[in-house]
Amino acid sequence: MWWFHRRGPSGFSGASTAEEVTAGVDGRGLVAVITGASSGIGLETVRVLALRGVRVVMAVRNVSAGLAAKEAVLAKIPGAKVDVLEMDLSSMTSVRAFASKFESLNLPLNILINNAGMMTRNCARSCDGLELHFATNHIGHFLLTNLLLDNMKSACRDSGVEGRIVNLTSSGHVMTYPEGICFDKIHDPSGLNDFIAYGQSKLANILHTKELSRILKEEGVNISANAVHPGVIATSLFRNRTIINALLNSIGRIICKTVEQGAATTCYVAMHPHVQAISGKYFANCNLANPSSQASDAELAKKLWQFSLQTVSS
Repeated sequence: MWWFHRRGPSGFSGASTAEEVTAGVDGRGLVAVITGASSGIGLETVRVLALRGVRVVMAVRNVSAGLAAKEAVLAKIPGAKVDVLEMDLSSMTSVRAFASKFESLNLPLNILINNAGMMTRNCARSCDGLELHFATNHIGHFLLTNLLLDNMKSACRDSGVEGRIVNLTSSGHVMTYPEGICFDKIHDPSGLNDFIAYGQSKLANILHTKELSRILKEEGVNISANAVHPGVIATSLFRNRTIINALLNSIGRIICKTVEQGAATTCYVAMHPHVQAISGKYFANCNLANPSSQASDAELAKKLWQFSLQTVSS
């Protein structure tokens, strides 16, 4: 669409690709963890970061799919440094196991991209008793980030290179409750519909980013945390939504970004020097943007942080 090509202050637009926004960026010596890395924009992010010299650890639920994706990357980029580790974000036990396996690699962590996301038809519960969207899209990433944060702090101190945390979310205007997040429905999802449940989890991603950034700034740590909206992309996210999937497949060329365009904002925020020292912000189309008023609610962000801490500690 024509508005994809309207360049913002960064010099890039919604039509820019991940390769274009990282052209000339040298990622050699950096290590990144990317969740949901075996397909879609996650896999494209792996490919482009590997192309720029970053060593990438793919966190995937399906190891077979992850290994196949790794081989596809290596076929295009011989010599790329890519590892595959299993992680199911809906299970706190699995997230902790991944963090332990990553630490056993004795690698520093410079970039964490919380890319994975899911949408299902039913507001089911995770194995930990949480509403499944919230468990997978928010709590899993919240726990993973906390478990890897000490490594990132050490890496930025030792190298002098800013650590970057990138949380993928939505437009920030997704359907949810008037108060933002209905906490009592996270343990009892009865009464939720799947769109509201998904909306709550995506709102949580932005609020997590804001509070994490505030805490990191308060600590004086050289790590940024930003949220990005990749745009509308016909990926496997909607595989369980037959009608939506059919619509995206039929009119996708008109309204949707390509996967290469969808991964651009993630790669821009994760690697571009123009984003240095920018934290707690929301990006869309490779430029700063404004989320909803709920997503900018500092008190709601603090409430969510405390709730999440209690959840992962219980």
